[in-house]
Amino acid sequence: MLKNKDQKAAARNVFMSSIQGLANVLAVIVTFFATPLIYGQSIDWIQRFTASSYGMGFEGLVAFVWFTVTAAFVFFIARASASTALVMGGIALATRLI
Repeated sequence: MLKNKDQKAAARNVFMSSIQGLANVLAVIVTFFATPLIYGQSIDWIQRFTASSYGMGFEGLVAFVWFTVTAAFVFFIARASASTALVMGGIALATRLI
């Protein structure tokens, strides 16, 4: 009986690590396509805000930091969304099969 519990825990760990891996891959794909779109739509406003609030000369640094922040934001939102959707989909599928 103890062996059966260990097998279930191992299967659950494999499933969850696979879900994490798939969520990471999906998040990278979404980040690759969405980051330039979001960055392109927002960088002009960010640079104007920086110049008016902090003075001229910071635009290059702000552009780099904003790109990094945008990419990180998109990646982590996409990963959380994909992970949640995959887990809920897996639970729904398992419920229908049981």
